Amino acid sequence: MSANDNQMSDKDFKEIKEKESDELVLNCRKPEGELGEKMIQRMNKSHENLAQWGVSHLNVCEDDDILDIGCGGGVNVKRFAGMTNGKVYGIDYSETSVKESEKYNKEEIEKGQVKILQGSVSELPFDDESFDIVSGFETIYFWPDLLNDFKEIHRVLKKDGAIFICNEERKDEGLEERMGNRIELLDMTILSEDELGEMLAEAGFKDVTTFTNTKTTYLCAIGRKE
Repeated sequence: MSANDNQMSDKDFKEIKEKESDELVLNCRKPEGELGEKMIQRMNKSHENLAQWGVSHLNVCEDDDILDIGCGGGVNVKRFAGMTNGKVYGIDYSETSVKESEKYNKEEIEKGQVKILQGSVSELPFDDESFDIVSGFETIYFWPDLLNDFKEIHRVLKKDGAIFICNEERKDEGLEERMGNRIELLDMTILSEDELGEMLAEAGFKDVTTFTNTKTTYLCAIGRKE
């Protein structure tokens, strides 16, 4: 037996690395296990510039009650908890994300200001007109039924409440080149600026405003409930 018989071939190594890479990418959609924890930690850092840019367009009042959907590692839950004296909820369908978000917001949870729940955007566990702001950072790509999910957000918003959507990616001529096979692998829905605005309006939101960053592909949108 040659020395190479017990060694991994270049082809085998490449296949394993590709599999690991795909598994890591899939954890963007629904973080699970150790890989999910790593992905959450990575996203907490990599999305910070996007979040700061997006929130700069949002008016948060001192007593606003806020819901962050797809809360991931809980960075934006903590951000909002520092901007309002109201209640801040985070919800995510990933058990791993819920646990990580609870750890990240431990102090705010103990104070009674923050609560993290596991659940789906399609069936939010809240009464009608519960929140002043409902946000979604880097998450609508993965929602099962965007139009109806936006309508569900409309239901839980108070009168004059705001939906706030913040995306790192938007549909344009360079999208496929930037994203490669990730759109298909993750079954992502990526909207253009016009598509996002039109869908929010169709869901019942008024005064929809969209913002883009000319130096990046960032896109955010804000709509009001009458």
